[in-house]
Amino acid sequence: MLTAKSLFQEIVDNDESYQLFCSIAASGETQGGWENARIAALVPESERAMAPKITRHGADEDKHGRIFNALMKKRGVEPVPVPPETDYTVLLERHGIGLAHEKLKADQPLTVRDIITYLAHSRVTEQRAADQMVMLRKFFADHPEVGKAVRMISNDEDNHLAYTHEELLRFAAAGHGRLIQSTLRACALAEIRVYRDVSLAVMGHMGRILGWSRAKSAVLLAGIHAMYLYERLGGWRRMVALKMPERRNALGGPATSAPEFA
Repeated sequence: MLTAKSLFQEIVDNDESYQLFCSIAASGETQGGWENARIAALVPESERAMAPKITRHGADEDKHGRIFNALMKKRGVEPVPVPPETDYTVLLERHGIGLAHEKLKADQPLTVRDIITYLAHSRVTEQRAADQMVMLRKFFADHPEVGKAVRMISNDEDNHLAYTHEELLRFAAAGHGRLIQSTLRACALAEIRVYRDVSLAVMGHMGRILGWSRAKSAVLLAGIHAMYLYERLGGWRRMVALKMPERRNALGGPATSAPEFA
């Protein structure tokens, strides 16, 4: 029977598909680390108190990239180039989601509007990441090879999501509520399209590596399209709702290390 668990187990069990999966994940996390580091460096003077939290966010993303690279090293495989059609981070930027890299490469301070854009982008993408890690934790938390990584990354993603809720609510209380909601909505509607396209591309590559039948591939592709339809019809709203998190000041301390993956 085709299930999410059996699908991911098949990917993990094959060296080539595992190599591609980890390479895609490592690339995205490393890119996220760079983006957060630049945002922290360019935070406007009025929001300098946020800089350590943004730095912590970036450090976590860098750590996740190192973890995925370490998982490949332990398996005895090297990172491979990420196919452009599977590059979630780049495709989001291309669709105007988040802060443009041109802006981040400049040395001009960001504005409060820019910080809200960053937080809205993070709110949406961290929801996706947290949801994915909940699924992987359910299936692989005790897996001898990837269990530690899944548990650690999942906890970090929950912290990141809590942080975005708390900071956006702070800005909403300061009078930016309308801007926050419009930015969140635009981010969510664009993200679900990018996620659908990336999912289709990733499954296409996995199908070729693992030799899936046309019937199996068709079922998986239909599932991806059905998920997109659900999200387009209203599922996206979970990505824009804001509530005060149980984890307060989730990024208030130093980034945690991952010595077991060094």
